[in-house]
Amino acid sequence: MFLLLATLSARAMPRKIEEIKDFLLTARRKDAKSVKIKKNKDNVKFKVRCSRYLYTLVITDKEKAEKLKQSLPPGLAVKELK
Repeated sequence: MFLLLATLSARAMPRKIEEIKDFLLTARRKDAKSVKIKKNKDNVKFKVRCSRYLYTLVITDKEKAEKLKQSLPPGLAVKELK
């Protein structure tokens, strides 16, 4: 029973993406539903929800974050969080 619970919780963990290019490819996938943009004092987090995982990209450069926001796929629902 414990092994089953450990397997389920490990599968539910979000995935971190290091490269902007990989994030854009993930956002263009068919199963990508929405993107949430969380702006903090030090960084901007982009979170794309796919069918199985939530993928997260952390960017410290505000200008790069703005460019990435402009280059997101147009059909994807974008929600900005505070």
